[in-house]
Amino acid sequence: MTMTISAADIPPQRTLEQLKEEAQARADRNAYPLIGLTPADVREALSNIRSLDRDEWAAAWSAIGDRYLAAAEAQVASDRRAADENFLQAWRVYSFARWPVPNSPGKQAAYRKALSAFRRHTEMLDTPVEVVRIPFEGSEIVGYLQLPPGARPAPMVMAISGLDSRKEDFSERFGWLLPEGIGYIALDSPGTGESPVKADERSERVYSRVLDYLATRPEVDRSRIGCFGASFGGYWAAKLAIAERERLVCVAAQSPGAHAMFQLSHLKGMIANQEYLFDLVPAAMTIFAGVATLDDLATAWTKLSLVDQGILGRKMAPMLVIAGVLDTQTPIADIDLLLHSGDTPKDAWINPSGGHMGREKTGWTDISIFRKVTMPWFVRKLKTELG
Repeated sequence: MTMTISAADIPPQRTLEQLKEEAQARADRNAYPLIGLTPADVREALSNIRSLDRDEWAAAWSAIGDRYLAAAEAQVASDRRAADENFLQAWRVYSFARWPVPNSPGKQAAYRKALSAFRRHTEMLDTPVEVVRIPFEGSEIVGYLQLPPGARPAPMVMAISGLDSRKEDFSERFGWLLPEGIGYIALDSPGTGESPVKADERSERVYSRVLDYLATRPEVDRSRIGCFGASFGGYWAAKLAIAERERLVCVAAQSPGAHAMFQLSHLKGMIANQEYLFDLVPAAMTIFAGVATLDDLATAWTKLSLVDQGILGRKMAPMLVIAGVLDTQTPIADIDLLLHSGDTPKDAWINPSGGHMGREKTGWTDISIFRKVTMPWFVRKLKTELG
């Protein structure tokens, strides 16, 4: 069989010292994927890593997470607020210990600890977070559902994480919508986290099942459900804007791939970029079933094109598309294609100097984009325009 991608297509990745330097720089400016980690903790963990071994990576970060977890457990009875902060910090550190994906025994253990710490955090909150388990094809969909205080039924956003982010990240962030009277259900992308399915051309069905479930919840206003997806999750959100246009009143997709992203030529270029911190190729390989080689990855990846699936051009739900012109992972050509597809006018926020997700090193960050762009749009679509 002829290789479609060879090892020669993958240039040298960051050395250990380059990785340490870049990770510390991102922590110092509170940038993804180290948002919320303290620079001092990052410096300590990095000082204890002497190779690119995945288990050594996981161990260095997990040791710090263990410290936060022990402090949190000791504070539960006397100071729940302090305990909550420590559970939350333990989750952040453990989650980076498994980053980008739990593909070694140490990283798998860190991911289990991250889930446990996050769920202990949710137990400390005044507004309950429900861990929902929805039966699905012999398995289950696991998500976090949080409803705002106040009137019922409440509008809801279905939030889908990306390749290396997780539903826990989105639960924390979408909680900022609660004071606006909007709830959320946070979910993993196919092939990631606790998702019951791997990624393929039909994986959006998992979110259709979630919409079925939300329709059974009297606390949820089924006529006011929106969807959000970021990066790889943005792809599924864009697909759902078509597949579930009757049940979703609005969809926001941040750096969604559509067609150009899933061409072999782009895949070869994408794996060479330095915008992604490390291990993009191994992470991408884990989301598909039966992918063990670069050739397998190329075959599975190129099947995701929405054009080749005959999907783009159909009717769509109202959309907000967020992107950066300088994105090395999602080509700006896909954003243009998406904006020109379907039958419904779309809103767009395109940062001319932004990279993936529209973010910059200084200026527009993940948090500021969410607070100033994404949140107000959902409030307008789910509260103001619908009354």
